[in-house]
Amino acid sequence: MDVDRIVDGPIARSSSSLRPGSLDSRLSSAEAGSLPRASSVPLAPSTYTVGYVYDAAMMSHIPDEGDEHPEQPQRIVAVHNTLLKHGCLSAMKRLPFRRVQREAVLLVHTEQHWRMVLALKSLTRQEIVDSKAFYEHDSLYVSPQTTDSALLSCGGVIESALAVARGDLKKTLAIVRPPGHHAEPDRPMGFCFFNNVAVAARVVQQLTAIKRILILDWDVHHGNGTQRAFNDDPSVLYISLHRYEGGRFYPCGPFGGMTSCGEGRGLGYSVNIPWAESGTTDADYIHAFQQIVMPIATEFAPELVIISAGFDAADGDMLGECCVTPAGYAHMTYMLSTLAGGRLVAALEGGYTLESLSNCALAVGRMLLGEAPPELPPLVASEVESETVWLVAKEQSKYWKNINTKSCEPKEVFHSVLLKFLAELLKAHRQDFMYRNFDMLEVPLMHDDVREKFSAQIMCSKDLLDNEVLVVFAHEFGNLRVEISDRLTCDIQLESSYIIDVSRQLVNWVQQEHYGLLDINLFPKPPSSDNDYPRKSPEQYAREIMTYLWDNYILLSIAKRIILIGHGPGVVGLSELLEARTAGVMRNVNLVVQVVGYTKIPLAPKKGPDLSTWYQKHSLVIVPHDHVIRHERKILKRHGRLVFAEEPKPVKLMLRALPLIQAHVRDILAPTMVPE
Repeated sequence: MDVDRIVDGPIARSSSSLRPGSLDSRLSSAEAGSLPRASSVPLAPSTYTVGYVYDAAMMSHIPDEGDEHPEQPQRIVAVHNTLLKHGCLSAMKRLPFRRVQREAVLLVHTEQHWRMVLALKSLTRQEIVDSKAFYEHDSLYVSPQTTDSALLSCGGVIESALAVARGDLKKTLAIVRPPGHHAEPDRPMGFCFFNNVAVAARVVQQLTAIKRILILDWDVHHGNGTQRAFNDDPSVLYISLHRYEGGRFYPCGPFGGMTSCGEGRGLGYSVNIPWAESGTTDADYIHAFQQIVMPIATEFAPELVIISAGFDAADGDMLGECCVTPAGYAHMTYMLSTLAGGRLVAALEGGYTLESLSNCALAVGRMLLGEAPPELPPLVASEVESETVWLVAKEQSKYWKNINTKSCEPKEVFHSVLLKFLAELLKAHRQDFMYRNFDMLEVPLMHDDVREKFSAQIMCSKDLLDNEVLVVFAHEFGNLRVEISDRLTCDIQLESSYIIDVSRQLVNWVQQEHYGLLDINLFPKPPSSDNDYPRKSPEQYAREIMTYLWDNYILLSIAKRIILIGHGPGVVGLSELLEARTAGVMRNVNLVVQVVGYTKIPLAPKKGPDLSTWYQKHSLVIVPHDHVIRHERKILKRHGRLVFAEEPKPVKLMLRALPLIQAHVRDILAPTMVPE
């Protein structure tokens, strides 16, 4: 059987005057009628309804020795072996396939592109070394074996698609590499050489009666090459869900934005759902499927669905940094299988952490075989990505009647100039209170990135730099108590709501003792149009502000005795400072006090016995008497001196702890304090 005749014959005009992928570059009806209706000898009758393609020869495309490139050959082996181990492949028909031919590639790519990929076969070792920087600019690595792997990868997806399109099978899975969705008509890029899915879609349109094709791309990166291949073509609906971050995430630029909807006759047939940040979850993807993907797909009514099945949005993937689970991919596959009479092709794209890649591919494989999707927990899309879906719905409603913008509209949307976050009001109140009652001043922050996050929430006594005893107090803004006026809407009865700020007693004591005080609210201002900084974890924010103040104020003071006090969530600041400035803290700090509440007690970092010994002697950790740590079999010494206070309410814990803190500080300072 000559399987090389996958696309044997002149199935595309090779004239350089025709733009690949355009309507004019396709065959006429007469030409198409002269072609064989099948890509290879039809499959023998069997009970199989699902097939797959796989060839270990695609592993020959490898990076230089020692180069830890994410697109490693082991990717397809991990997927294949996982599916084999769980019995999926034994229930599937293995399809024969060979390298894609030039005529098929030219349905999407230029002649120059074809020749460039073929030329890689003749590269010498020295030429590979000399051209490394050139290819890395387009996120590629090459070897003499790259050509064969790329030809096989594309040929495998073609065979998978044709087996479904001609009715031999219902569904297929293409376990292939290198991936393809970044490869543009005239440019390989992003680990991709030929656009496997785009070429397969064109071949299906040429060799079968199927014309309307949906390509659903859930790879974490936008499939720029696939969209460009069909940007002006209404016969192919391209939908992509991808991490975008304002065009800063690869492949970067506005092409993957929500307003990039195609052009000419293809306007409206490109649908981009660009996630605003990393960390998207099953809830975000399922919400987008329900509100955008499935309504548009149903209206389009495809005759074939092809999934660009990248798994780099999977939880644990090192590049995608998102949190989609195997169950999430299973449900998306299940929904897509309800389209096109169940005709579905899944072709591997990205996915670079082997465990998450193979587990997610297994979930998809099980769906192709007809299993029911696993149960999902209750899902609620994030506020940020709900906004993304709503904005996409507004854009796509221009082209699709099935889109209901009202169903995904956020409850209330206000212009940023009308918004004032309650936390910011409370911080402003504290700043004013500290100034009027304790004569404290705002600490000037000289660095722009620190100032935009923490301005107006770092206060100090006037003698900050001139007092031999300095108390550094890290905390949140207080405990808010609100009353609900309407349980149905959860509206707040503002007149009866209040804030409990138990830290005022501590500030009052510090002033009475004439110590210097640095008062730190660790929680940054929320990002806005005025301060659009990257989001970080609470630990990262705490380390940023604490190390800044340590380096620029605390160490520049004349303080000979330094007391660090953390209250509630503020204790994370002390932990991060100790981690980042270990030697300086051990040399200059006399006491570290943590009033924790019921949260997990931060541990001193493991940096040798010296730090552990120092921390045990210089720490005071106060928790409620029924804190969970009390029930542990062994309380770690690294917690330092641990005190269980007889106070069950965390909000009152500081009041109960204050006399103990006062006594402890007096004992520490007594030998050095000289009476006037």
